Amino acid sequence: MFPVKTYVSRRAELRAKTGGGLILLPGNQPSANNYPNNAYYFRQDSTFLYYFGLDRPSLAGVIDADTGEEVLFGDDFTVDDIIWTGPQPTLREEGARAGVADCRPLAALADYLAAAIRLGRRIHYLPPYRGETKLQLSALLGIAPALLHDYKSVDLMFAVAEMREVKSAEEVAQMEDAFHIGYAMHTTAMRMCRAGVVEREIAGAIEGVAKSMGLGVSFPSIVSQHGETLHNLNSEGVLADGRLLLVDAGGENLMNYCSDHTRTYPVSGRFTAQQREIYDIVLACHDHIARIVRPGMMYMQEVHLEAYRKLAEGLVGVGLLKGSADDAVAAGAMYLFMPHGLGHGLGMDVHDCENIGERSFDYSLVAERAAQSATCLHRATWRLRPGTILSDEPGIYFIPALVDKCEAEGKFRGIVDYDLLRSRYLDFGGIRIEDDLLVTDTGCRILGDRTIPVTVEELEAVVGR
Repeated sequence: MFPVKTYVSRRAELRAKTGGGLILLPGNQPSANNYPNNAYYFRQDSTFLYYFGLDRPSLAGVIDADTGEEVLFGDDFTVDDIIWTGPQPTLREEGARAGVADCRPLAALADYLAAAIRLGRRIHYLPPYRGETKLQLSALLGIAPALLHDYKSVDLMFAVAEMREVKSAEEVAQMEDAFHIGYAMHTTAMRMCRAGVVEREIAGAIEGVAKSMGLGVSFPSIVSQHGETLHNLNSEGVLADGRLLLVDAGGENLMNYCSDHTRTYPVSGRFTAQQREIYDIVLACHDHIARIVRPGMMYMQEVHLEAYRKLAEGLVGVGLLKGSADDAVAAGAMYLFMPHGLGHGLGMDVHDCENIGERSFDYSLVAERAAQSATCLHRATWRLRPGTILSDEPGIYFIPALVDKCEAEGKFRGIVDYDLLRSRYLDFGGIRIEDDLLVTDTGCRILGDRTIPVTVEELEAVVGR
């Protein structure tokens, strides 16, 4: 955990930002795998961790934004529990670590909230993303699970996102630590890459690295020769010379901070001329973004579109696009080659805070508020600020189904050279290159004290050796 003053100060800031009412922050509960006592590895809710720091199941924190009262709800371990878990700290001891003196049994939370509801007080909660939490909130607040999203606190959502997006110096240090896990994972994958190896063997090895150095992977590892499938979790392929292997993977350190990197390289250890041509386009875009990102930039309107423009320049150069790069971007043709955003926020979660917003919330209802806040909750109105950490992950993909669809619908006619695309690239796969950027006061820097091999020369010196 961070020093206790970190959590005390974060909660005080959250009270001020929220303005009034009770802030309810439930931690996560154990989640059964195939029967109740065989649970998935426990992962605490990141927002609960941010404000209370306690990595233990079945806790809840309440912050009174009017009076400043803070209560930690949970239960002490019984002897029956300790038989299975070993000695554990008491709830009061845990509360002291977070700077909370008032600790009460979890069963008392229902009466505490019921009393506030009878007084007409507002209960702020974030949109729940786990089934167990939905049922817990439903029982505590008397709201049907299907209606919980209708009553979530937009004020709390934006307050949390504004705070979590800007990383403190102590958080950046944790992100640098998580980088070392990612570095070890990716260089391990590179050294294992050779014809005849099953993708699953590499996936298993790098996930073992993540577990040995931290808490495990920060998301399910993507290890695939089918890089054109963006989130390809099938790792049953046998590596073959002539193919490209895409590895998108990261680790979570002991303080729950994450890394996220992608590298793509040839199974044979040597790029073909065609592979290098496309790879160099993606790398040039990756490096260009790392040079131009600075505070104040709008993510979608400036950073993402600039990545599209840079990739388009390269595709014009190899003949896949006709005319100017700007015309191709304006026509929307780059979606055919990179149908995803350039990056996302990063912190205690990969896609930081997206359980609160982006895909879990209809921003048309609060478009003005989203634009005013300009947080990572809504990438279309996201303005980068010092302390923001985001991924820089351009890619070029040749997706046969998407090519078929766009050509059949007559899209990008006269801009995309479909004949060249079909004759030379449909079996190419995909390339993605990803690093994590920290926005500084004057620009940005790539996280880490070294570079995961990324140039053609660096990769060829490591892969398969």
